Amino acid sequence: MSCQVLYGDSLALAGCDLHAGETNVHSEQFGTEYEALRRARELLDEDAGTIVAVRDPAGNLLSGVRLQLRLGHLCT
Repeated sequence: MSCQVLYGDSLALAGCDLHAGETNVHSEQFGTEYEALRRARELLDEDAGTIVAVRDPAGNLLSGVRLQLRLGHLCT
């Protein structure tokens, strides 16, 4: 089971059909949800303006306020 972290262009990430091959969208794979969330936190800490989303093994997308709440819960 792997999780995917997507980040990059806000317009590309806002679309319903996300593909790592799209322009300005980057994707990284992680073996656990914890690793993926840790990487998402790093990306947001580097640049608060970066758009970041995490896709779990079931295909659910966690982004925006929901992602921030989840990161706050895990990283405090």
